[in-house]
Amino acid sequence: MKQRILVVDDESHILHVLTLKLGKAGYDVLTAVDGEEGLHLARESKPDLVITDIQMPYMTGLELSRALADDESTSAIPVLILTARGYALASEDLESSNIRDVLSKPFSPRSLIELVASTLTADSHRSEAA
Repeated sequence: MKQRILVVDDESHILHVLTLKLGKAGYDVLTAVDGEEGLHLARESKPDLVITDIQMPYMTGLELSRALADDESTSAIPVLILTARGYALASEDLESSNIRDVLSKPFSPRSLIELVASTLTADSHRSEAA
């Protein structure tokens, strides 16, 4: 069974590139254009991983990751954050949510695929140990 990844970004070209690259890497990809839609899709489809932009309308990526972490049905879903260059998250933001890593834009699609694979592997080991 393919692992499902939800990509949330308000930039259509980012959604397009990630959908293509992740699909070619063997993942089932869902997309949302803002955090509110992403939260609804995550609750509905229970993806194995969420990749979200930090700066979006309606609900930021940080607000999305907090909402996922606060909901028992989605709290175990790991989140990767995409940020504009120079945007930094506070350490308490990383500690209080399910954010596993932060990647600056522009990013290498190959690096992102490697990060996705390592995050999914680490989280499967984490859930087996629990």
